[in-house]
Amino acid sequence: MQSSATATEMLRLASEAAIAKGGEDLVALDVSEPLPLVDVFLLVTGNSERNVAAIADEIEDRLIESGHKRVRREGRAEARWVLLDFGDLVVHVFHEEERTYYGLERLWKDCPVVPIAAVETATVPE
Repeated sequence: MQSSATATEMLRLASEAAIAKGGEDLVALDVSEPLPLVDVFLLVTGNSERNVAAIADEIEDRLIESGHKRVRREGRAEARWVLLDFGDLVVHVFHEEERTYYGLERLWKDCPVVPIAAVETATVPE
């Protein structure tokens, strides 16, 4: 993976935040080759608009608390697809239907998948 140590740490924080709020089907893609200004895309699915908003808010809060600056946020009002741009890391939090419809995994299928440490160590709440 060509992504920086900063992007790797941001990915870990964002993944943990997403999981804490019920985010599902986390996939991280190394997009550093085709997109020189971004290292990693993190794709997350929420099961409702409220869940999508909660996931996005938690990710944003944790990254900002850790000293990372948000460049841009889009889609929060509708909460069907929220994009959080933190420079090296861009997070896409989707409602299930939007994730299927837009199929970013298909669009970026040539990019390597990045292992997500938070997913490997996450426990499912009872």
